[in-house]
Amino acid sequence: MWTADEIAQLCYDHYRIRLPKQGKPEPNREWTLLAAVVKIQSPADQACGTPDKPVQVTKEVVSMGTGTKCIGQSKMREKGDILNDSHAEIIARRSFQRYLLHQLQLATTLKEDSIFVPGTQRRLWKLRPDLFFVFFSSHTPCGDASIIPMLEFEDQPCPPASRDWANNPSGEAIGNQEAPENKRKCEDLDSPVTKKMTLEPGTPAREVTNGAAHYQSFDKWEGGPVPPGVSSSNLAVEGLATVTRIASSGAKVVDIYRTGAKCVPGETGDLGKPGAAYHQVGLLRVKPGRGDRTCSMSCSDKVARWNVLGCQGALLMHFLEEPIYLSAVVIGKCPYNQEAMHRALMGRCQNVSALPKGFRVQELKIQQSDLLFEQSRCAVQAKRANSPDRLVPCGAAISWSAVPEQPLDVTANGFPQGTTKKGIGRLQARSRISKVELFRSFQKLLSSIAEDRWPDSLRVKKPETYQEYKEAASAYQEAWSTLRKQVFGSWIRNPPDYHQFK
Repeated sequence: MWTADEIAQLCYDHYRIRLPKQGKPEPNREWTLLAAVVKIQSPADQACGTPDKPVQVTKEVVSMGTGTKCIGQSKMREKGDILNDSHAEIIARRSFQRYLLHQLQLATTLKEDSIFVPGTQRRLWKLRPDLFFVFFSSHTPCGDASIIPMLEFEDQPCPPASRDWANNPSGEAIGNQEAPENKRKCEDLDSPVTKKMTLEPGTPAREVTNGAAHYQSFDKWEGGPVPPGVSSSNLAVEGLATVTRIASSGAKVVDIYRTGAKCVPGETGDLGKPGAAYHQVGLLRVKPGRGDRTCSMSCSDKVARWNVLGCQGALLMHFLEEPIYLSAVVIGKCPYNQEAMHRALMGRCQNVSALPKGFRVQELKIQQSDLLFEQSRCAVQAKRANSPDRLVPCGAAISWSAVPEQPLDVTANGFPQGTTKKGIGRLQARSRISKVELFRSFQKLLSSIAEDRWPDSLRVKKPETYQEYKEAASAYQEAWSTLRKQVFGSWIRNPPDYHQFK
């Protein structure tokens, strides 16, 4: 139906052709990360393919995001008019929510074809059965998915960014997009320390995790069940697991790719030991900030949450019969490990139970492409040769949604690019994917529907604030509460004060 390279190429082409120069990295000086949501549609008459005639599908990018930064806690605003987290994955997901809101508007007003059809429950909608969504990211998500081993005597897939990281084993990686340049020592969001090496595709290895050993090939899987022994229980027992690898060739693990994301308060911290024992795996992590701690959970943690609660968020659940799940995740060419991806995105939540009707732990198909993003850190580094200039992450974030009006949104420091200090607080100083603007779009959707056709969840007691609308989505809140109680108890939640706007 589709391949990882097809998804990656589609996203790279969309970035190159459909997105303007504004917000993109300055050539040969800056780099960025890319993420997107791709809609896959199978023709109704080709529901079942055959070996000699595979199913032909239509692929379309419906949201896209770039970005590498997030703001510190002191810069957060109670009005909901700033983007707290501008990592590419988060921008792409918020852009996807904007797309979903538009599609719901089409469905409820019956003006045009929509991705939604009436559900079995009155006044609720569900995704058309011939559609599903694939999430693409040019790099592994920061946090747990980027803690992967490096074996001795293996080639590095991307050229080293610098060699002075060895003199500073603090673990501050590029996941900390706000860090000083002399602490940026990884590729894209996460960096190796000591020898810059990675696993060669097809290299069999024996993993010893808390005494439990199993063999695993690092070929790109076609998805499906993870081999025996890979689970959140043996990869992160009370957050105490580290990964030690001995290759069948006799090569040993010399280190791990490190993440700049820090363990959240309440979680067991990293050991900080030299080499592969530096990190512990399976833990919740928060994105770092330069001197100003952030409240933004790592992208690995957020994607894992979407895999249980859906990508639509609480507001849209008022109109939906079931969450909107991703069917697959595709990663571009970068340091990569299939077990780490499975552990971070699915393994930690695989035993969650007693979820409300419609919610589940989604079985993700996880693949990697061999295609490198042309404006990733390692691609730009390779072009620069021996340039004396510093290579820095692009300060802007681009949001694009498949909507008819103003699909593009370019921000810096959480506000539309070019916003001055005096301009903050004005309508034009809001990103179209900020909390308050997505809330406005939701309210606009409600206002276009007669109240007697509103979902039951909004008719009993009409909410007023953003927080009240979210809390009124009772099934979603029950699912989120269950997930926190069983797995993510240390998840950092913003104080209610930040959700009281109307």
